[in-house]
This record gives sequence, C-alpha cells and structure tokens, in this order.
Amino acid sequence: MRANPHVLEISVRPWLRQLREKYGAQLTLATIPDEELQEFKHLGFDAVWLMGVWTASPRARETARKFEPLLKSISEIRKDYKLEDVEASPFAVYDYSPDPEFGTETDLRVLHARFNAIGLNLLLDFVPNHLAIDHPFAASCPECFVQAGAEEAALHPDWFFKTEGGGFLAYGRDPNFPPWRDTVQLNYFNPKTRRYMLETLGKIAAFCDGVRCDMVMLSLNDVHDGTWGWLLRKKGFARPEREFWPDAIAAVQAEHPHFMFLAEVYWGLEWRLQEMGFDYTYDKVLYDRLRYLGPGDVKGHLRAEKLYQKRSVRFIENHDEVPAVAAFGKLKSFAAAIAVSTLRGMRLFNYGQLQGIGVKIPVQYGRCDFPGDAMLEKMYDKLLKIADHPAFHGGEWALVEPRSAAQGNETHRNLLCWSWTQRRTFKLVIVNYVDARSIGRVPITAAPKGDSYAFYDELAEIFLVRPLNEVQTEGLFVELPPFGAHMLDMEF
Repeated sequence: MRANPHVLEISVRPWLRQLREKYGAQLTLATIPDEELQEFKHLGFDAVWLMGVWTASPRARETARKFEPLLKSISEIRKDYKLEDVEASPFAVYDYSPDPEFGTETDLRVLHARFNAIGLNLLLDFVPNHLAIDHPFAASCPECFVQAGAEEAALHPDWFFKTEGGGFLAYGRDPNFPPWRDTVQLNYFNPKTRRYMLETLGKIAAFCDGVRCDMVMLSLNDVHDGTWGWLLRKKGFARPEREFWPDAIAAVQAEHPHFMFLAEVYWGLEWRLQEMGFDYTYDKVLYDRLRYLGPGDVKGHLRAEKLYQKRSVRFIENHDEVPAVAAFGKLKSFAAAIAVSTLRGMRLFNYGQLQGIGVKIPVQYGRCDFPGDAMLEKMYDKLLKIADHPAFHGGEWALVEPRSAAQGNETHRNLLCWSWTQRRTFKLVIVNYVDARSIGRVPITAAPKGDSYAFYDELAEIFLVRPLNEVQTEGLFVELPPFGAHMLDMEF
C-alpha cells in the first residue's frame, strides 16, 4: 500500500443489498461485479474497509429491533422503514466468519484476491473489547469475561446481566458511557482471553490485508484496570505486566509481514499505541479542530512530530460521526475534505460522504439508499483524482506560512497552506478556512523552468501565471472566497 493511503469505509450489509437491487441478482461477496471494484481503483483508493462483514448476533438483532431510541433515530430519516431492515450492530460480533447473508469464507477469500489483483487492499473489523452477548465463547469460558457476584450486580444493575447458568457477566463498556447491552465484556487480565483473541486475529489475517481495531484503548492494561480492576482482583486476576497489543501485533506480522493494524483510539493515547506497533491511529483531534475551531488551531496540530503525522488517520466523516455535509455545511465540508486528502497520514473517507448524503445512518440500519448531493459528488470525484497523484503519496510534505498581502490586512492567517514536492513536481494546496474572503502572499521555494511561475489550478482547471521576480521577492498572491481553495501544480 502506498504511503499516505486513501481508504474507503463501506458498511457491507446496506451496500450489498443496494447492489443486489441494482443488478437484480442475489450477489455474494465473491460475485460483486468487476465494475464496482474498479470504480474504487478509478477514484484512487488504496484500500477498502468493509465494515460489518462478520456474522451478526441473533440476540443483538432482537435487542436492536426493540430499542426505542434506535428505532426513533431510524424513523427520523425514513418514516416508512421496515423492521426487518434493522439488524444487529456490526460491533456485536457473534462469529468471526462472514455473515451467511454475504456468503461463505470462500466467498470472502475470493473477494480478497480480486481486490489484490487490481491493486486494492482489504481491511476488516476486529473488536477487541467485547463479543456479542450470545457469543458461544461466553458460555464455554465465562472466566474469560468480566464476572460479578450477586452483590456487585445489585450495586450496578445496569452494568451486568444474568446468564443461563445463574452467574453475572458484564456488558461491554466504555467507562464514559452507558454499557453496550448487546455485548459481553472480555477480561484482558486472563491469559486465556488473550490467547483466544490472538487466535481470532490470526484467523482474520487469512482473509484480508489489515484490521481496523475498534476502541483499542479499552483493552490497555491501565484503562481496563480503571474500569474493571476492582472486580477482577476480587476474582483473583492480577493486572498483567505486559500489554496485549505489542505481542499480538508481532505474532500476526511474523506470519503476515505486511498486515496492517489501524486503531480507533481517543483520550490522547494515539502516540502510545503507535509505539506499541499500530501502523495508524485515529486523529480525532484534527477532526474536532476542523469542525469546531479555526485555521490557527488546525495549523498548530499540523506542527506535531513527523512520524506521528505520517501514522495518523485523517477524516471528516465515518460511521460514528455526523455526515460531513451536515456537520460542517457544504462549502466548509469540502474545504475540510481538501485538507484531509492532502495531509500526511492515512486519508479515510466514508461511502456516503462521497455522495453527499446528509443523514446519519445508524450502523444497525441495513439500507443506504438516501438522496445525496450531485454537485458534491462531482466535486469529490475531481478531488480524489487530483489527490491520487504520486506526489501526494510519495513526495515530501511541508507546512507553508502565508504572509500578509496588504498593510493591516491579517486575513492571511485564515489560509491553510502546504506543499508536496516529488522529483520535478511541486504541488501547492491553499485553503481559505473561514467564511470570509481572505488574501495573502505564499512564499515559494521551488524555482520554475522559465522566467515566470506557471501554476495549473487543478480544481478550477485554469492556469495562474505570475512574474518570477514578484513571486520570489513577495510570494504568490492569492485571493480566495469563503472556504475557497487552490490545488496548484507546477513542474520545476
């Protein structure tokens, strides 16, 4: 996979149902038409993350179809929804084999091979913190999960459920939120649990090129201890000396050297997980600054350590977030998309984002056929093809600081600006990240071939020609409308 790769997240259940309706055939993972896979390559993607490919939990499905807040959220985006389209959460995994609705293990292997044949990698889910509440492993090895006695269960009745054997197990939980009541919490202080989850990772690695690991920080020793240690020690489990992840990553990569680990992680623990061996970690800080703060805060984040930047996952939308067009607004969302698609690190896009779909689709809802924005879809098509250029992947990135273009005018501070240089190709990205006109002078270090600077603006599809002396002494003058941008190309 290229450096600074582009990855597309697709929720497999609604996508496959949509394809079945489009082609009028009962498609499986193995029989998805070639033109659908080729389109991902055509748009410049390096990998596709198929979210939710594993077997869904029957009990989690029942829970979802009775959970009123979920049904209300679905009814708000589709009043005439059908209950049979409400499914189990993809993160309540019943078995790490393909859901029978999508096909068999052979079908998944065929799809993997087809992806690889056209130069695409396949990423799948790994949910380390918990399993589906009805997962058979919970019955065969209850000590591999967080257990409680009647007294503890009575003290926190919303944290635990009673098993058929009369004991109590904990729901999967993030300590900052209510528990996920369709899941059961794994006990990472038990070596048996670690062995089982490592074996599971090994099984997954046979089907794909990497895993997106859900809520990774919950399985770290100190976080697990802070959430469940008080109870685990009562059951005779001590906090392990070693973390799960460095050993697990090393073991999988010993068998599959290029297998990629991507971590969903928050709470400032990104660098720590990178040091443990994760290839990429979520960059929620950049998302929050792009959405809620200004260009100065964004630039401040981009001055972070180089290796950290290269291993960060940049995004403005995924299945957890409000759709970008709704969260940011149309113009700002596209300005933010230009930014994340040209920064160092992994660039993650959501399937509905590329169509301009503005409603948040719950992961339990099995349909994705919502109206989008045709103009925004065309804009993304152009952006992705521009950002597919090798310079945006294998070049040298540099943050550029614009200067004032007129005495007393400080609007240059509104401009996000960086360059990519590869061999004789120079790319310059300038984004006006405010809702107002901004001007500035951008210093250019690359020298042109002739006696003037001739830039081609790949977004506007026009040439910008500027005198050599002016640019070298004062910088390139730019004037951009609210949330406007240049994506300039020059050979030198």
